Amino acid sequence: MTLSPEDLKTIEKYAYQNAVKYGKAPQPKAVMGKVMGECPQLRSDPNAVSEALKVIIPEIAKGNPETWEAKLSEIAPELIEALSVKKEPDKGLKPLEGAENGKVVMRFAPNPNGPATLGSARGMVVNSEYVKMYGGKFVLRFDDTDPDIKRPLLQAYDWYLDDFKWLGVVPDQVVYASDHFPMYYDYARKLIEMGKAYVCFCKGGDFKRFKDAKQACPHRDTSPEENLMHWEKMLAGEYEDQQAVLRIKTDIKHKDPALRDWGAFRIRKMSHPRPEIGNKYIVWPLLDFAGAIEDHELGMTHIIRGKDLIDSEKRQGYIYKYFGWKYPRTTNWGRVKIHEFGKFSTSTLRKAIEAGEYSGWDDPRLPTIRAIRRRGIQAEALKKFMIEMGVGMTDVSISMESLYAENRKIVDPIANRYFFVWNPVELEITDAEPTVAKLPLHPTDHKRGFREISVGNKVLVCTEDVEKLEVGYIIRLKDFCNIEITSLSPLQAKLSDVSLEALKKAKAKIIHWAPLDGINVKVRGPEGDLNGIGEQGIATEIDNIVQFERFGFCRIDTVSEEEIVAYFAHK
Repeated sequence: MTLSPEDLKTIEKYAYQNAVKYGKAPQPKAVMGKVMGECPQLRSDPNAVSEALKVIIPEIAKGNPETWEAKLSEIAPELIEALSVKKEPDKGLKPLEGAENGKVVMRFAPNPNGPATLGSARGMVVNSEYVKMYGGKFVLRFDDTDPDIKRPLLQAYDWYLDDFKWLGVVPDQVVYASDHFPMYYDYARKLIEMGKAYVCFCKGGDFKRFKDAKQACPHRDTSPEENLMHWEKMLAGEYEDQQAVLRIKTDIKHKDPALRDWGAFRIRKMSHPRPEIGNKYIVWPLLDFAGAIEDHELGMTHIIRGKDLIDSEKRQGYIYKYFGWKYPRTTNWGRVKIHEFGKFSTSTLRKAIEAGEYSGWDDPRLPTIRAIRRRGIQAEALKKFMIEMGVGMTDVSISMESLYAENRKIVDPIANRYFFVWNPVELEITDAEPTVAKLPLHPTDHKRGFREISVGNKVLVCTEDVEKLEVGYIIRLKDFCNIEITSLSPLQAKLSDVSLEALKKAKAKIIHWAPLDGINVKVRGPEGDLNGIGEQGIATEIDNIVQFERFGFCRIDTVSEEEIVAYFAHK
């Protein structure tokens, strides 16, 4: 029996699964058993499978647990899930390999095609914390040399800087990659002169056919002198959009097609949104080239990047080898999936905002730092959340509830309490006299003072609190009085002298309420808007986070005579 390429791929993926599961080179007998159990078509010739394993296993053994997991995620992510690998890594930040105090240089390098997301926050916090740990240097670098597919958004630069300030993470240096075109061009010329780069005129489909066949394209062996001539013509605008590409020479027969003669520069006759750049350039460096040069020039010692970018290091490695540079130590981490948001990308969110699906980048339904800031999530909560997530190759699947738990610890002691009644219904207390109710601003910190609410014989309560009541029920209006329901339509009650202790013993319902002369309140949250009536005192809490009792924590966003707008944080 001759094993097909698909059979060999099947054997390989189970070998990788075994390596990932046990953290060591695959065990032939264990892999053999797994293959035979899962793949009945291979049972007829166990010798062929055994011979294949003799070739596959030694190759896998050359790697390590991180590379094994990355490879398995690439070729068979379902086997990762089968091992329940998708779990949170050990909490906290482990020591950086090879780090020396005072010599660590790290960067966070976003593409500013939108504001920072929760995924961005991980890179912002973790890189800055490592630098702080070793007394090093932290660089914020805007990788903004893509005018087309991931076109920068001009406002996003300032948004990132503002989010850094909010987090209490101040970069030691801010770099704009788009300022460095002359430097990129100089390095490109050097590579051309060395015979390590060439100008390719193949159409995309034609080059792909050459590449997939492990064959050189017709332009690969052009002399450095001729390539320099073509390069200068590219810069001078003598070629049309995407007519010519500068490629880095690699191993055209490399087993990974993505590493074969990769593109470093392309022609796009487009303007850049930064006015300092505008229409100055038409030959744009691709990310792997610009990033490689920047990391060297900035003296990076350590890089943390997504495991989906492992090929970037391999591509950039050719440039480092050609110039005799030492590549920074690299750690790869897995993706973060947040249950409440699912899959998202900045480009997708941008289109949805432009289509009017969201009110803006700080819409409470979005996973941006601007949105959660507006909702009242505290910077320290987000930082602790990201630090405890740690750094690991495993994909992390988490819930916002973990972040909310951290935030709750911070805001619960400081948030004043108020009543907000949604879907209000009027309740008349027939024998009540006008009075002033005195309620604590905080249940455990009475030194903070009290709020006073003038009350007549009518209050507002939530419809859902009274829709299942019956005549004769005794309930408590929180921090005010006990009442007995006397009528359901209209909703009426009378004062009750039942003691608070008796109510507690009977587990009677305690509900919140609002005065008739309360203020209109709109709460904006991930599930949409909710309208109701709140206490007048809420108007004094602009930009503060408060707790609407029996509802949740909210940040008071705007106050006007007509309405208060609050953003829901969490329960």
